[in-house]
Amino acid sequence: MLLPKVIFRIDFRYKMKFCVKNYSLSILCFIIGGLVTAPAQSTSVLSIGDGDTITVREGSQRIKVRLACIDAPETSQSPYGMDARRALQGLLPIGSEVALKTKTVDRYGRSVAEVLKGGSNINQTLVRSGDAFVYWQYISGCDRQTYSRLENDARLKGAGIWSVPGGIQRPWDYRRGRRGSNTSSSSGGGGSSTGSGSSKYRCREIGSWGKAQDLLKQGHTYLDRDGDGEACESLK
Repeated sequence: MLLPKVIFRIDFRYKMKFCVKNYSLSILCFIIGGLVTAPAQSTSVLSIGDGDTITVREGSQRIKVRLACIDAPETSQSPYGMDARRALQGLLPIGSEVALKTKTVDRYGRSVAEVLKGGSNINQTLVRSGDAFVYWQYISGCDRQTYSRLENDARLKGAGIWSVPGGIQRPWDYRRGRRGSNTSSSSGGGGSSTGSGSSKYRCREIGSWGKAQDLLKQGHTYLDRDGDGEACESLK
């Protein structure tokens, strides 16, 4: 028996009332309820920034994501920074479908989130492989015990950043030291914070993302405007 089309035009606000009065149609109403629910938007990886930053597309939006509760070495912390980036590229090839467990939005406008792919938590995977530290200052909202266990396992195995006794310099300390160095050089007599030489580069004049990272390593920190360890992201 064909059902009248009008049933499918029932306003969502009155659907439950309609179902209560027509108990025999309750199962049908349940199905219709599922049909009117907005489908979840897919989220796919557009690019990898450094070892803890990615850009995704969600619907029509481009969203920059800072991986929550971890801190990977800066790109200029050679070779560990680039190792972390390569690890993340391997885990999240361009076009990968992911889900985000967003915690907050940081001062740079990035979504701070745990990234899930299939049954894997990418943030935790990077800690397990020794490609990132647990960011204990910002662990709130994540599973503290799991992150602690994974980091301890990586340390005992001497994986990645733990290949030297006690681990490499923590990225947060590295950034703090770099900012202090820049402040000192800019306030010293005639000093410059633009790295070696007096030339100051512009991203559009550099020509390639790789060259921009080399300049960042040389001390041209002004090319990293958002402080995420990656220079001239517009060149990717």
